[in-house]
Amino acid sequence: MAATTIGVLALQGAFSAHSTSFREVGLKVREIRRVSDLEGLGGLMIPGGESTTLLNLMQDEPWFEALRRFHDEGGVLAGTCAGAILLSREVRPRQPSLGLLDAIIERNAYGRQVDSFEAAVDAPALGGPVDGVFIRAPRFQALWPEVEVVGRLAGEPVLVRQGRVIAATFHPELTQGLAFHRYVGDLARKTKGARTPHRPSRKPPAQPTP
Repeated sequence: MAATTIGVLALQGAFSAHSTSFREVGLKVREIRRVSDLEGLGGLMIPGGESTTLLNLMQDEPWFEALRRFHDEGGVLAGTCAGAILLSREVRPRQPSLGLLDAIIERNAYGRQVDSFEAAVDAPALGGPVDGVFIRAPRFQALWPEVEVVGRLAGEPVLVRQGRVIAATFHPELTQGLAFHRYVGDLARKTKGARTPHRPSRKPPAQPTP
């Protein structure tokens, strides 16, 4: 069986750090700069950076259509910081998003660049606490019932999963830990070829609580 290849969207942000982390856990990696590069991937990482800049860079090609189709056809989509914003169903302040994660997310919710910090995220599914760097990080304001909380910081959800979509409000790639990238890779292997298109929930969301 062919090895699973993980793509890293390489339009902006810390994509090279993600590529290095995936290689260190034994995965094949392809840096993605064109829609056509998505062919044959088991999963795609959308890195952190500036979400509005990322949206501007994605205007040259039909990225939204291609990423939704990639997910519908069995691909795993993971996002960190700005990537989590792009994946979410609703963004505050409002901006376009893929809407593949049933969550409401607030941009820059922890404050400015000077308010950045590093902290241990409680993530039993990843084998225990993982280090996370929070830089102008977003915050989940509400999650629909279908969204599983995988990691918490002081009781607050900062790492979530819904089917083949994974979103972290922090930067795991800026630490020495590899548990997050191993988790994404394992999911891509397990779900390779699964075809379950996302259908937004009609149930009301719940406010994240400790």
